[in-house]
Amino acid sequence: MRIKIMHIIPLFLLVLVLAGAGCLGTRVIPVNKTAPPAILVDYHRVGGIGGMDDRLVIFTNGVAAISQGSATTEISLNDTDLALISVLFSESDFSQLQNNYPASHQSPEVISYTITYMGKSVTAQDTDIPPSLETIIDNLNTILTRAGPQKNTYPSLGITP
Repeated sequence: MRIKIMHIIPLFLLVLVLAGAGCLGTRVIPVNKTAPPAILVDYHRVGGIGGMDDRLVIFTNGVAAISQGSATTEISLNDTDLALISVLFSESDFSQLQNNYPASHQSPEVISYTITYMGKSVTAQDTDIPPSLETIIDNLNTILTRAGPQKNTYPSLGITP
């Protein structure tokens, strides 16, 4: 019995296609296995006569995002700056502070501060800020003042705990 070439050609093409498909394989897309940076400090001050609305978010990789009104910028903090921030929060016993320090009387001049560090949030208003929290607020305000939206880089914080 003779096999006709007409029957072999489709069979040959089928084998060729199947063999080629097996060689293609799948391309594995590399996945970045490093975790994104976490938030180290989230600081928000709002209120006052001028209607202040400032925010400072410092990430564990040293990037800090600043928004003041409608202006925003990013700065880079070095390892020394990050270490000073950690010492500042540690020495102030931030974890032992109450969650809320409301003002004894409300007025349009009162500024409200909310600080989150290592998962703990504390809110305080101008007229009732504990001294240890005052030090933190002063240093975070210094960062906002020195590294406002008009600047793109910031070499050193100069924080003193």
